[in-house]
Amino acid sequence: MADISGSRDESGEPESPSEVTSTIPIPQAGADLESKPGELTEEDATALEALPGGSALLLVQRGPSAGSRFLLDTDQVTAGRHPDSDIFLDDVTVSRRHAVFSRVQGGGFTVTDVGSLNGTYVNRDRIDEVLLSGGDEVQIGKYRLVYYPSTQGGTRQ
Repeated sequence: MADISGSRDESGEPESPSEVTSTIPIPQAGADLESKPGELTEEDATALEALPGGSALLLVQRGPSAGSRFLLDTDQVTAGRHPDSDIFLDDVTVSRRHAVFSRVQGGGFTVTDVGSLNGTYVNRDRIDEVLLSGGDEVQIGKYRLVYYPSTQGGTRQ
């Protein structure tokens, strides 16, 4: 029988195909195969350039409403499955009242988990509260939102 695998056991005999172990590359847990972080569509880039100072944009990179944008332009923005949430994320993996984005003095926003069942994650780390930086990935349930602060700088008018 010809050795089709090229693999040999410890005695030098060819291994049968059923004894050969092969590996299949699997992306890192949570890796997004469809979109590349940091790459914005022309529309998204235009929206970012138009943001007033002191505001920010959350772009849904992954999840049931991938491609959606949410504007952070008030002192507090709520996110959750409750219909009254400012950012309504309609999925069972999201708590009714899941997280709050809050403007901080001097510019920028924090995200705070408000006792959600599945937690809020920033860059794959479970958080209670964290100050966001440009490009941070916020995960709320199945939703992955990328945070982009205004490029205008300053505070709101």
